[in-house]
Amino acid sequence: IIAALDEEHPPVITDSMRAAITESDNAAAESIWDSLGDPVTAAHKVEGVLSRYGDPTTVQWRKVRPEFTAFGQTIWSLTNQAGFIAGAVCDPANAPVFTLMGQVVTDQRWGLGLIPNSRFKGGWGPSFTNDYLVRQLGVLTMPTGLTAVALATQPASGLFADGTAELTEASKWLAQHLAALPVGRCDHQQR
Repeated sequence: IIAALDEEHPPVITDSMRAAITESDNAAAESIWDSLGDPVTAAHKVEGVLSRYGDPTTVQWRKVRPEFTAFGQTIWSLTNQAGFIAGAVCDPANAPVFTLMGQVVTDQRWGLGLIPNSRFKGGWGPSFTNDYLVRQLGVLTMPTGLTAVALATQPASGLFADGTAELTEASKWLAQHLAALPVGRCDHQQR
């Protein structure tokens, strides 16, 4: 979505962008991807956004598993996710995206979504053996600054519901230990 916003002059949040972030609407996300050009071009544009914030991740352009989006099959480490989100939140141009990340629909407000004032996005999908990987990345707002967070689980049961429950438990622990988490501040302002 940040790559798509980069191409809008002036940048405008579209209904597809809103649906992709707040509802995890795959058709909306796919339409945004398609708007970036052919798959290789789209991947390079998204890599450019990641790189802008210090993330070296290579974005998948090919549908390795045809039933899923190409970009959704990108191997993205938790470390790189946390680094990306920490940098991206401090860029004022991304403020509309982070606003949407604070408006995720109720039925997807598990895990980080239970922490007050969090801005987050979740992602999930089955592995080749149909075991779910469930992940979230986001920003927690605290009195002294911001904390970037990336969480993932692949529950032993392989079930999506168990994955969301495990992320909720991890997020409850985070909520109880917020004061112990490292915080950062954006140079231009505190968000």
